[in-house]
Amino acid sequence: MRLSCILLVLATPALAETCPPGPDIDVPLAALIAEGQEAQRYMPARDALRDMWALWKAPPDDWSGELLAVGKERLDMADYEGAQKAFDALVDYCPTWAEGWNQRAYVFFNQERYEEALVDLDRAIALSPNHIPALSGKGVTLLRMGRVEDGEFWLKRAVDLHPWLPERGLIRELYGAPR
Repeated sequence: MRLSCILLVLATPALAETCPPGPDIDVPLAALIAEGQEAQRYMPARDALRDMWALWKAPPDDWSGELLAVGKERLDMADYEGAQKAFDALVDYCPTWAEGWNQRAYVFFNQERYEEALVDLDRAIALSPNHIPALSGKGVTLLRMGRVEDGEFWLKRAVDLHPWLPERGLIRELYGAPR
């Protein structure tokens, strides 16, 4: 059923202009970032990050949510071609939703198409500067490309926002260690 939805989007370019703006998540995201930064233990920090993910993944409408679900389903099955088609349709339909770009970047990353992943991660970060997974994803991607200093710069930006982030262990010197 979901594949037919994707085919409909691909065949109907008029839909590309109908994505509504997503909800304004700045205030609740700032509160969750503060909660993660103030956490004295892992579990509360983990819960804050889980709640942040819920904000980032909240679709602007049902159609964008359906495209996200299809893409993630394809990604979970390592069907990168199917996932990319779904996320291509999503970013075409909803170019102002950072999570679409972040998810497509993850598809590219899994295929070791790092340059393409960086383009999408930059777009996600431009749309949502505190998108911790996009920031850390950019850091990890740069590390995979052998660009260690650049990768650590972006990982540190992510860890500054969430000190309990597991990716902090990829930074050569101890950084952002929980208190």
